Amino acid sequence: MNPKQLREARLQRGYTQQQGAARLGVTQAYFSMLENGARTPSSELARKLMRDFGVPPTVLPVSAGPLMNVTPDFLASELALLGYPGFAHLRHASKKLNPAEFLLTALSQRNLETRVAEGLPWLVFRYPDMDFEWLVLQARCRNLQNRLGFCVTLAKLAGGNDSLQEPEQELLNSKLEREDSFCRELNEPERRWFQEHRSDQARQWNLLSDLRPGVLRYVA
Repeated sequence: MNPKQLREARLQRGYTQQQGAARLGVTQAYFSMLENGARTPSSELARKLMRDFGVPPTVLPVSAGPLMNVTPDFLASELALLGYPGFAHLRHASKKLNPAEFLLTALSQRNLETRVAEGLPWLVFRYPDMDFEWLVLQARCRNLQNRLGFCVTLAKLAGGNDSLQEPEQELLNSKLEREDSFCRELNEPERRWFQEHRSDQARQWNLLSDLRPGVLRYVA
């Protein structure tokens, strides 16, 4: 979590630190450390911050890596919970994941539904404050930096967000030369088609995909 977000959220609600601490059930000293970035909230406390202060889900802690054995419906529902407009009809009472953890989980899939894959650049656009340091490290450990870089580039170009240049460059510095798909298992005819029709951004990241900034919905 960006500590400034908590302070701004508290001030918008007209709370003193003491009042904010009382709402969370913590001491004023501990609340002050949260605002200064000296403490990281637990999962339970992070959800209180989301509920009572309206801070984004980037406040949620991340696990050691991507979730395994997830279903397409789970991915679609979690993307909906993170606010993706294309899945607004799927929202239900459940626990949100940290956007960085969700993105890593999605990029780790061998076969990702097209409707979810198209929402990943939106996720980067919507949460540019996600923990890219953690995310880039985890992506490199799993050889997913090209897939992640592709999402970042699409979000940067479609949304005009220059703050994404730093993580994009960091990923470019470790770009893999081998060709990959964008979370899909392709047969040979499909591979040949994508090699001919892939977008410039996919070519930049050695990926087989026709996703491009101009076709992304909800990113502007």
